[in-house]
Amino acid sequence: MPKAKQSKRRKKFDYNTDRKKLKKKFIKKAKPRIEHAQIRNAWDDNKSTARNLQEMGLSLDPNRALPIKKQALLGVGKDDCRPAPLITKPYILSKLQEEASLQEEDSKTLSSDLIEYVQHMIREHKDNYKAMARDEKNYYQDTPKQIKRKINEYKRCHPQHYDAFISSLAAPEAMDQ
Repeated sequence: MPKAKQSKRRKKFDYNTDRKKLKKKFIKKAKPRIEHAQIRNAWDDNKSTARNLQEMGLSLDPNRALPIKKQALLGVGKDDCRPAPLITKPYILSKLQEEASLQEEDSKTLSSDLIEYVQHMIREHKDNYKAMARDEKNYYQDTPKQIKRKINEYKRCHPQHYDAFISSLAAPEAMDQ
């Protein structure tokens, strides 16, 4: 069987490639940057990934850490007596648990156009969603349920604004009477 044409050809040195940049690129690919500062500081480059994570109390493979146990017939089965992994860096695990327990603020917000649209609908029609669906400002022809969903989203994302808006609607009516 004949060899490929390129394998016969003599290899030539490429003067246009920067060997230093190539080496840095390969090192960067081999060792990606670790985002979490605590893990990055505790990481030992001389140890394997599995060993590093085991020392921190983390698991490389969740399937091996919490395996699905097969049901044994009639209670006959072997007990899995593996030794518990030695955790030499427990402070990382506690720091990760502490960060995970912090509540994350809901950063979702609505566009100013949608807020204006919802306020117009409430101002004009109160809670009559069918009338809102027939309103001429309903450019996108939202159904009553879609409009209700948008109003509920506004209530959820901006509760203070919604309360202030509703109280401002109720105040002038009380003055008229």
